Amino acid sequence: MPVSSPSVKSSRSPQGKGASKSAQKGQQTKAAIVEAALGLATQIGLEGLSIGALAEVMHMSKSGVFAHFGSREELQISVVREYHVRFEEEVFFPALHQPRGLPRLHAMFDNWMNRTSVEIDSGCIYISGAVEFDDRPGPVRDALADSVRTWLEAMHRAVVQATEAGHFHQHTDAHQVVFEVHGLILALHYEARFLKTPGSIARAKTAFANMMARYGSSAALASPDAPVPQKASPTLPNPSSSKPT
Repeated sequence: MPVSSPSVKSSRSPQGKGASKSAQKGQQTKAAIVEAALGLATQIGLEGLSIGALAEVMHMSKSGVFAHFGSREELQISVVREYHVRFEEEVFFPALHQPRGLPRLHAMFDNWMNRTSVEIDSGCIYISGAVEFDDRPGPVRDALADSVRTWLEAMHRAVVQATEAGHFHQHTDAHQVVFEVHGLILALHYEARFLKTPGSIARAKTAFANMMARYGSSAALASPDAPVPQKASPTLPNPSSSKPT
C-alpha cells in the first residue's frame, strides 16, 4: 500500500528538526571555543594556542575540540577572523554614522584609540600576530595581513573623501596620512604596553591633532563639520574593498 504524503512528512520532520538542533548546538560550541581561544591568544599569542590547552579550558576532550576545526592552523585563522569582526563592530561601523570627511576620519581614529587603550592591557592580535608571523608565509599570516589591509583601506577611503570634500589640502597623499596614523597606533602600543611610558595616550591624541592641522585646509580647520565647497582634485588611489563606504 502506498505511503500517504502526511505519513512521509511526519516521519521526516523530526529527523530534520533533530539535525537542525544538532547543527545549531555544534555552531554554538564552536563559537564558544573560538571565544576562549581569542581570550588565550590576546595573552599568549596565536602561536601559543593549542588544541590541548583549549580542551582543558573548555572541559572537553582534545578530539572534541579538534572535530570543530580539523587543525591548529584552522583554529588560529578562526581566531583572526573573529578578532577582525569585533574590530569592525567597535571601530569601523560606528564611524559610518558620521558624515564623510574629517568627522568620519576623526570617529575612526577615536574608536581605534578607545579600543587600543583597552588592548594596552589585554594585547592586540594584529600587532602580536605580525611579530609572530611576519616571516612565516602561510594561511595564518595571509588571514592576518588581509584583515589589517582591509582596515587600512577603509581609512584610505576616509582620507580620500576628506580630500574630495575640501577638508584636506588638494594634493594630500592619502597613503602617507594612513601610514602616519597607523604609525601612531603602533608607537602607542610600544610606548604604553612595553615601555609603560606615562601619558602615551594623550601624546598619541596630540600627534593626531597636529597631523590633521598639517594636512587640513583653512576652511576645514575653521569648522570641520561645516560644508566645504568642492574642489577639483587629482584622482587618488582607492583600493577596492567589499566594505560599505
